[in-house]
Amino acid sequence: MDLVKYAEEVLMDNRANPNFKAGDTVTVHYKIKEGNKERVQMFQGVVLQVKGTSSTRTFTVRKISNGVGVERIFPLHSPKIEKIVVDKVGIVRRARIFYLRGISGKKARIKEKKGPISNKAKA
Repeated sequence: MDLVKYAEEVLMDNRANPNFKAGDTVTVHYKIKEGNKERVQMFQGVVLQVKGTSSTRTFTVRKISNGVGVERIFPLHSPKIEKIVVDKVGIVRRARIFYLRGISGKKARIKEKKGPISNKAKA
């Protein structure tokens, strides 16, 4: 067995993250350390892309805050991520939906998949 893969398996925490893809609306509960205090901040937005494999897997989330687009890249296996909740499952035809950056308003809406969301994160 490759030494790097063995180290990844041993050191990586094996949390059950929900399955999500580009177009889904997710809420990321992220731990923030301020001084000697630690709190959990929620970042809710649309997933633009999921990139990488195994331990290097990252995902980009975009939200509109006070009329300004804010994007944040999260490592999937970061110890600072407390949990990821899938709020809506979107229907898109692309794996990377960067076209959302150039449009706003009603054009930026993503069609939602109807029915129950079965892959919510277990708290």
